[in-house]
Amino acid sequence: MTTASDLSALSASSASGPRRTSIQAWRRRSRVIHGLRLLLPLVIGLILAGLAASVAYNALTTRRVTPGNANDPIRLINPHFVGRDARGRPFVLTSVTATRDSSNYNRVFLDKPVLVMDADGTDPLHITSGSGIYHEDTGLLEVSHGVRLSGARGAVDTDSSVFDTKTEELTGSVAVHGAGFLGEIQAKSYAVHDQGASMEFHGRVHTVLIPKKQASGH
Repeated sequence: MTTASDLSALSASSASGPRRTSIQAWRRRSRVIHGLRLLLPLVIGLILAGLAASVAYNALTTRRVTPGNANDPIRLINPHFVGRDARGRPFVLTSVTATRDSSNYNRVFLDKPVLVMDADGTDPLHITSGSGIYHEDTGLLEVSHGVRLSGARGAVDTDSSVFDTKTEELTGSVAVHGAGFLGEIQAKSYAVHDQGASMEFHGRVHTVLIPKKQASGH
C-alpha cells in the first residue's frame, strides 16, 4: 500500500530530473560565455597587432613619390604644328618629339623636324634637319645638324639655317652646297627667297654649270 510519504518522495524525484538538466545546461552556457570573454579580447588584440604590423611594413617598403614640378617642361610625341604664311599658304611642321621651354612657352625644341610649305600646292618645299627650335610667336624655325631644303627647283644642304614660315625666307651664315637643273654651287653664306624662286650666295662662291643641252638630256 502506497503512503503519502512515498508519493511525495516520488514526486520530488521526478521533479529533480529536469531541474538537474537545466542546471547542467546553464553551467555549460556559463563555461562557453566565460571562454568567449577570454577569447574575444585575444582575437581583437591579434587583429590590432596585424594591422599595426601591416602599416609599419608599408611605411618601410613603400617609396616616397615626389610630386611633379609645375615648372617641368612639357614633352610631346609626334607633334604637328600648322599655320599659314603671309600669302595664306599652309604649312605643316612635325617632329619625333617636341619639348616646350620651361622659361619661354612659345619656344619649342624639336627632334628631327620636318617642315612642308605649301603642301597642297604644285611645288611644295621640304626642310629637314636633325634638330630645331620653333618660335610659335614669331614663326621662326631654327634648324641645325644636317639641314636640307628641297623642292622642284633643286636642293640645298647646310649645317644650320633660320627659316621664316611667314615670309618663306631661309638664311644661313655657314657653308652651303646647292644643286639643281643648272648645276651645283658652294658658298659661305646664303639666302633663299620665295620657296627657292630666288637665291643669294656669298663668300668664296664656286659654281659648276651644266650645259643646257646636257641638263635637258639631249
